[in-house]
Amino acid sequence: MSGHSKWSTIKRKKGAADAKRGAIFTRLAREIAVAAREGGGDPDSNFRLRLAVDKARAENMPKDNIERAIKRGSGDDKDGTAYEEIMYEGYGPKGVAMMIETVTDNRNRSVSEIRHALSRSGGSMAEVGSVSWQFERKAYFAFHSRELNYDKAFELAIEAGADDVTEEEGMIEITGPVESFKATANLLHKAKVNPEDAGLRMVPKQEVELDINDTLQVIRVIESLEEMDDVQIVYSNLKMSEDAMAALEAE
Repeated sequence: MSGHSKWSTIKRKKGAADAKRGAIFTRLAREIAVAAREGGGDPDSNFRLRLAVDKARAENMPKDNIERAIKRGSGDDKDGTAYEEIMYEGYGPKGVAMMIETVTDNRNRSVSEIRHALSRSGGSMAEVGSVSWQFERKAYFAFHSRELNYDKAFELAIEAGADDVTEEEGMIEITGPVESFKATANLLHKAKVNPEDAGLRMVPKQEVELDINDTLQVIRVIESLEEMDDVQIVYSNLKMSEDAMAALEAE
């Protein structure tokens, strides 16, 4: 997961987040709506919703937007759009495996756009199950070490049942089994830690490393997918080398 975290940091440094603020709000609103639909509209009793709302606030999403998204998901907004979560599987350039997480109100549109983006790059969509076996679902949290130092984060993770804590360039990441997600979220909330990223993530069991040019080609495909309104995040088994990171940051 650290590769994706570093990549996200590079994108923030380059100002991509500010340039696409509207797209970020759209993605966050859908995440909030789905969380509210699944667990109710009260963030105090719905930990997934609480995390989604915290993330939206961290991005300075207006309060009215957050409340509308909650109402849309909980059913209080009778005219609201109905969203569903769908995970698509595919291959990018050089056979890199991809799991594409979407929240959409039109699955035909989503699959058409994703198929076009993959085929244009020499990749393809894949049958259900043909890619997912290469990944395992994990609880994942990332936050700045200034909010909680490594030693305290390690103690918290052990208490919650997580199984890995790493720190790199001022960011701490906690990963663990899916069952540890709620306990970790509650303990971080109690410690007043606002995760920069949190959720159930697809982690590759094995990674593939390509040369710099091929790595950058795959990254551009992933970025084009993540720019789609329906796509929340793309997971891949691509290993990001330090040289590739440097080349990406220099672009």
